Amino acid sequence: MSLPTNKKLEALFDLPTAADSDDTVVYTTEQTQAAMAEIDTTIDKIDAALPGIRDLSSSDTEMDELAKKATDTFDELMSLGMQVDSRFAAEIFGVAGTMLGHALTAKTAKLNKKLKMIDLQLKKANLDIKIADSDTAPAQSGHGHVITRNELLDRLLGDRKTNAKKG
Repeated sequence: MSLPTNKKLEALFDLPTAADSDDTVVYTTEQTQAAMAEIDTTIDKIDAALPGIRDLSSSDTEMDELAKKATDTFDELMSLGMQVDSRFAAEIFGVAGTMLGHALTAKTAKLNKKLKMIDLQLKKANLDIKIADSDTAPAQSGHGHVITRNELLDRLLGDRKTNAKKG
C-alpha cells in the first residue's frame, strides 16, 4: 500500500490527519495580549538570570597592550636583523613579520568587537521601536476563508459582471 508523502509523514510522526485538522482556533485580542504579556515576563526573567557583561574596556586595553608589545618586538627584531650576518637575518625578519601580524590581529579583534557591539545596539534599538509601535497600534483582527481556485474565479467574474451591469 503506497501512501502519499504527507500521509506517510503523518503516520510516521503520529500527527493528526488533514481531515482532523480542519478545526481552526481563533484567539481574541485579550487572549493574544495576555500571551504576549506572559512572554514578556518570561524574557525579563531570562534577562535577569543572565549575568551582565562587565568590563568591556579592560579587554580593549589588553588588546592595545598586546599590539604595542608586538610592534615593539617587531621594531627590535628589525634592528637586530639589520645588524646580524645575512644568513641569519632572514629568519629574524620572518619572526618580525609574524610579530607585526600579531599586532594587526589584536587591533582587528578590538575593532570587530566594537562593530559587533554597535550592531547589537542597533538591533536592540530596532526591536525597542517595533515593540513600542506594536503597543500603541490597535490590534487588527480578521477572518479568512479557504476557497478553491474555481470558487475564487467565479467570485471575481461575478464581480466583473455586476460592475459591468452598473456601468
